[in-house]
Amino acid sequence: MIDTQESVTAKLCSFARAYHSNYSRQKIFDDYLAYDIMGIDEYREVGQLIENNFNFDSIGKNAHFKPSRVYPILDKYISPIPLSRIAYAETKLSDFAEKYGRCQYVICGAGMDTFAFRNTNPNIKVFELDHPDTQRYKLKKIEKLEWNIPQNVRYVPIDFSKTSLDKALLKTEFDSKIPTFFSILGVTYYLTLSVFEQTVKSIASLNLDKAKLVFDYPDETTFSGNTASRVRELSQITAKLGEPMAHGYHYDELARALADNRFRIAEHMSPRAIQKRYFSKRSDNQYAFENIHFILADYRQKQGGTHYE
Repeated sequence: MIDTQESVTAKLCSFARAYHSNYSRQKIFDDYLAYDIMGIDEYREVGQLIENNFNFDSIGKNAHFKPSRVYPILDKYISPIPLSRIAYAETKLSDFAEKYGRCQYVICGAGMDTFAFRNTNPNIKVFELDHPDTQRYKLKKIEKLEWNIPQNVRYVPIDFSKTSLDKALLKTEFDSKIPTFFSILGVTYYLTLSVFEQTVKSIASLNLDKAKLVFDYPDETTFSGNTASRVRELSQITAKLGEPMAHGYHYDELARALADNRFRIAEHMSPRAIQKRYFSKRSDNQYAFENIHFILADYRQKQGGTHYE
């Protein structure tokens, strides 16, 4: 049975990355370690979950699933978001590392992210932040695979409901004077604006020298009456899995929340832009979600006693 120490939606995203790496001829992003860190048993269980309309009671240990019944659902509802957002985030991270050389990468809500083992740049120090239970679950997987944890990787357990991001990081070797790239992927869907802003505020309180933040978000159409049917259906799926989406953000309210905490939007990828960059001329049925956007934001220190705007 699926272990709930990691969110079910996170497992669906891992499954999507694993399948895409193994079978897609037109790769948006190649997470070639996703299948390994999932393991065959969990891969099959998630496949069964999708095949049986996301019904947990349908999962049988050591059972198989029919790909022809799973992959059309995967391509329509699951794969487009995690594949395109990780491709975007890691491209921007690569640009950041090339510009600054030595830098830090903070992955908030890391889940089964495999960057730490795919990374070939020793100048990037990686900090994975996640709930203690999820992190223990992941570390057991890594131990079972007999992977050697790179020297430039740190696992930081944090219960975001009890501890702020800045306090957790400052207990480690994190150095606010070193350029730092933050990613918050697949998280805003389940947060209100005020809670998300608290996270941004925690980052700003680190008094960083140079930093960037990348995240994805569902827009204000997510819960409107005339939203695209696929958007509405995905919201119903996540609710069925016990992880209901909490908020649809308007660009202007995000821009204000970021500016109030010394961040300026450097790039905004709309659904149309995401479609053009990652999904044009594909032979499968994947296309960008109608309500999902990406943001890259620059951090600025206070100047003259006022916030950067």
